[in-house]
Amino acid sequence: MRSLGSGRRHGFPPAFDAGTGTRPRHRGDLGADIGAGCGLVFLELITLVSIFGVWFLSGLNLDPAKTLHTDSLWGYLVAAGGAGVFAIAATAIAARAGAVVTVVGQGVRATLICLIVRSGATAQSHRDGFCRDMPSAAGCNG
Repeated sequence: MRSLGSGRRHGFPPAFDAGTGTRPRHRGDLGADIGAGCGLVFLELITLVSIFGVWFLSGLNLDPAKTLHTDSLWGYLVAAGGAGVFAIAATAIAARAGAVVTVVGQGVRATLICLIVRSGATAQSHRDGFCRDMPSAAGCNG
């Protein structure tokens, strides 16, 4: 008969314990994980708002007599893609550290940035093709 202190009773495995076993799981503090995730999201939002804010301001003019066109999106999409690469790197680092909240947050952010860049590239490509076919159309630089 086995003793009850051996961890197994009646052939059932012991309850899950992250601190026991051949490879104990190392997990960071949940508060630090949430704080890091929120901080990264805040920095990435500031970066994206700044990038696309500059693009928006490139087409803003207060002189009604002057016609001004917005810049091409290609350079701004490259900058947004850089923020996406940063989010992917942060996801990998957080996964290695065991910060689950940061991994999920940065994974969602990287996916959203990828969709934004893809949508912007599609829209700019469509606009470039339209302006190539009809250079005198509204919104084209002539």
